[in-house]
Amino acid sequence: MTDQLYIRSLRQPTAEQPLRILMSACLAGITCGYDGTANGTYPSALKLFTYPTVSITKFCPEDFSFGSPREMCDIHGGSGLDVLEGRAQVLTETGVDWSAGMIKASERMLEIAQQNEIELAVLMDISAACGSQVIYDGNRFAENKVYQVGAGVCAAQLMRHGIKVISQRDFASLELLYNKLDPAHIVDTTKIDHHETEWYRSYFHV
Repeated sequence: MTDQLYIRSLRQPTAEQPLRILMSACLAGITCGYDGTANGTYPSALKLFTYPTVSITKFCPEDFSFGSPREMCDIHGGSGLDVLEGRAQVLTETGVDWSAGMIKASERMLEIAQQNEIELAVLMDISAACGSQVIYDGNRFAENKVYQVGAGVCAAQLMRHGIKVISQRDFASLELLYNKLDPAHIVDTTKIDHHETEWYRSYFHV
């Protein structure tokens, strides 16, 4: 089921029975980024906090395992799923292997999701932990940085256990989510999801 179809299929939440969402903590403004910031401001995610019909659980898997600030890390040799299955590694910018710590963080994120009966995750795009559609293929600080289609380690862990994940750049899906949280919200049908952008289609030749 596509992200948009899944969101349409979600139950109608109320203030008494809110929709349960798991969010990357940085998207909520928590200063847990690698440099001790929130990596910017994300209005598309912050808008979710304005609805009384949603319950948001915030978590940063990288801060959980490595603290903040910390080195930047990326996946080498595959995707997040490959890391979970031992075929790829998570390496810091100086070459330290953080694979075990990232897997531990993904397991904690899954535990939190299951404990809170999460119905949807909204996670940070492109992150080695939380990316849902696109991540870096190797070091993002390389002279010729490369992207790949795939999920980060923690997003992949959620996905393999049946939890739907979207990013703060999936604007069409988020429009449907706003409408689900408040039926009075008029969906902006001009919005598109990340995989529908010109950049994505051009870069990955789809």
